[in-house]
Amino acid sequence: MPSRPVSSIRPVGTAAERERAPEHTGDRGPGGALDQIPGHGGEGVPGHGPVGMPGLGDETGHGRAAEGVWGGGEAGAGAGALSPLPPTHPPTSTTAHHSTSAPADASGPAQGAAAATSPGRPGDSADVVIIRRTLDEIGPVADKVTSYFYALLFVRHPDLRALFPAAMDTQRDRLFKALLTSVKNVDDTAYLTEYLSHLGRGHRKYGTLPGHYPAVGECLLTALARYASSTWGPEAEAAWVRAYTKISQIMIDAAAEDELVAPAWWQAEVVSHELRTPDIAVVTVRPDQPYPFLAGQYTSVETPWWPRVWRHYSFAAAPRSDGLLSFHVKAVPAGWVSNAMVHRARPGDVIRLGPPSGSMTVDHTTDNGLLCLGGGTGIAPIKALIEDVAERGHRRPMEVFYGARSDHDLYDLDTMLRLEQSHPWLSVRTVVALGRGGGPRRSLSGQLPDAVRQYGPWWEYDAYLSGPPGMIRNGVDALVGVGIPSDRIRHDSVEELVAAGD
Repeated sequence: MPSRPVSSIRPVGTAAERERAPEHTGDRGPGGALDQIPGHGGEGVPGHGPVGMPGLGDETGHGRAAEGVWGGGEAGAGAGALSPLPPTHPPTSTTAHHSTSAPADASGPAQGAAAATSPGRPGDSADVVIIRRTLDEIGPVADKVTSYFYALLFVRHPDLRALFPAAMDTQRDRLFKALLTSVKNVDDTAYLTEYLSHLGRGHRKYGTLPGHYPAVGECLLTALARYASSTWGPEAEAAWVRAYTKISQIMIDAAAEDELVAPAWWQAEVVSHELRTPDIAVVTVRPDQPYPFLAGQYTSVETPWWPRVWRHYSFAAAPRSDGLLSFHVKAVPAGWVSNAMVHRARPGDVIRLGPPSGSMTVDHTTDNGLLCLGGGTGIAPIKALIEDVAERGHRRPMEVFYGARSDHDLYDLDTMLRLEQSHPWLSVRTVVALGRGGGPRRSLSGQLPDAVRQYGPWWEYDAYLSGPPGMIRNGVDALVGVGIPSDRIRHDSVEELVAAGD
């Protein structure tokens, strides 16, 4: 355990509230490093936020980003962000890269010198160097750190347990990965603001309040101090406090701003449930109030059978005049929400929807053609994009490659063929991985990226990809290889697709 208790953390509130508050810097008090932050003690540390609020994980058929604090959401703008591979902010893992050149014991006054020699990336601030050294030390025991953090949180603040899903195993794994993403990029304000603002807005549906934040922050620092004893000291504590303050305040401010314009969630009644295959259903719902979104975006869904468990699903149609929303859901093994939506939901049931998110939307300011790759239920947002282009009345060539394991898995082929017949600017090609299909048209065989290479040229096209992580990665490589600039490739964020797991 640390030689002294971790100082208390108190939020200062939203940005608007801070503007009304008098400025005060305060003197350094007995609390140590935390008291260096303006407002600690009498004022409180500005906006310390939750490190593990509820709802991590995802189980969609086409791999939408994981939902919840630190995990989830998408890096940057979200699923569909313009993100060439390798990404600017690469995926993180539960085990951080271990630095062999850092001394084994660098606590106290010697820590600053040790941090200065610890390897880092060019341009890293002193705080990030120190933070990375802490992460290096706790990486091999990440499971113990997260377990201890949650134990502290639920023992000291049992009222917070109700905000979390019943099963915590997935939550624990993804929490740490997303935490690493945040703190490792704390120097990149633009990236961090976009990433965490999305999370802050999304957390409103869990009932997360600014008053919940201090307890979570204190438990985080206590857990780090216990398991990073060799690198922990006043400087490390101060660095983590500064990073954590910045991270959590972004989330608090984003939630406060969103509260002025949107509800925390929408109630939506199931009006249609069509089972297309034994494990894929097309579910249509009617929200209780207008739901603004764009074709290509997605939302999070909670069912009445699994409270506080949210999963991401793409909208399968462009906005409609009747206000109805449709989703393509594939039941996956051990998928709580997906199995409930496919095998249990019926007309009349009421689900909850989170706010819309994602930027895999059509740029209507250009005449570029659209090249779309949809694998499995990843065809859902591609279908929405087709409808969006059709409604604009702007003729642009649109080439769609619809991939599946076999002909049997092309569950929405009839819809796609009807769209092709109605719009001369649209071409639909099917690609099956196992054998060569028959039916109304003979499918191409193999993988989607390989099929795309057979056609073209594509350098005058904007590309859109939606599907499993492997398809996204291979698809981006193929598209860049055939001449499409990486800044014109939109897809679900790969690092979050990997984190989504199920």
